[in-house]
Amino acid sequence: MMGNHTTVSTFLLWGFSSFPDLQGPLFAMIFFSHMTILAANVSIMVAIKLSHNLHTPMYFFLCALSFSETCTTMAVIPRMLADLLSDSKTISLPECATQMFFFFGLGGNNCFIMAAMSYDRYTAIHNPLHYPILMTHKICFRFIMASWMLGFLVSLSITIIVFNLSFCDSNIIEHFFCDISPVVCLACDYTSHQEMAIFVLSAFVLAGSFVFIVMSYIFIVSTVVKMPSAQGRYKAFSTCSSHLTVVCIHYGFSGFVYLRPKDRDSFREDMLMAVTYTVLTPLLNPIVYSLRNKEMQTALRKVLGKSNRLIPQMVNKRTLDT
Repeated sequence: MMGNHTTVSTFLLWGFSSFPDLQGPLFAMIFFSHMTILAANVSIMVAIKLSHNLHTPMYFFLCALSFSETCTTMAVIPRMLADLLSDSKTISLPECATQMFFFFGLGGNNCFIMAAMSYDRYTAIHNPLHYPILMTHKICFRFIMASWMLGFLVSLSITIIVFNLSFCDSNIIEHFFCDISPVVCLACDYTSHQEMAIFVLSAFVLAGSFVFIVMSYIFIVSTVVKMPSAQGRYKAFSTCSSHLTVVCIHYGFSGFVYLRPKDRDSFREDMLMAVTYTVLTPLLNPIVYSLRNKEMQTALRKVLGKSNRLIPQMVNKRTLDT
């Protein structure tokens, strides 16, 4: 991927170095947020796994989304935390390429999973009688596999384009991870054709999946408004509210960063916005789903109740053994 023309062997993730007095508080805030993200997403995955009434397509997709978002944060946040504590913020080209590949692959996977979730809600509302046939476990699994394959295929294409460039000027990345724009601005031979290719690939993931979600909800709304019962309309909309909230949060931040024109003056603004979709969005998603979903709340209480009972039993057993 990196040819002989590359003269820069390492990058410097300058990110938060512009705020030396804030690095301690930032570390504490991001570390606490990361632990909360891991605990919340793991709790959701365990609750769905152990609760038989949650073994439905909607929760299957939610479990897949929680796993993918957990992996997404692991691609960026541990390195961010290490850089906040370290004076050396260097990252090699292979490490930078690997981080970009996994971050954008998992990010694309999140987009496609949310698109699959919107199709699931449309099918459940528009064809309730045929829903068990149209959304079998096998079909849901194929949706998930397609999401992973598409996400990482697009990410691989972007990563190959970026790291086939010649980096022969500054090696300072004005970001806390290897994002596309701060990296390509260091290249000597970045052309409008490559810029257009990256934009089209990014738009395919973000705009393409978002248009699919919007179309699904247009059909959902047209179906719901025809329902004679007000209670039925409320129930139908309530099943979509959590997903719609997460979609607005995710696409609002991501679209602002990746689908608008770039210049060097926008890097700091993009970096601050990146904190929201790498830390805040994965933190809000499980909270939104758990707070707005009674079935999930019940399942989480059962799981937490079981864990609270198991811990004293394990402690007592160890005490007796000793």
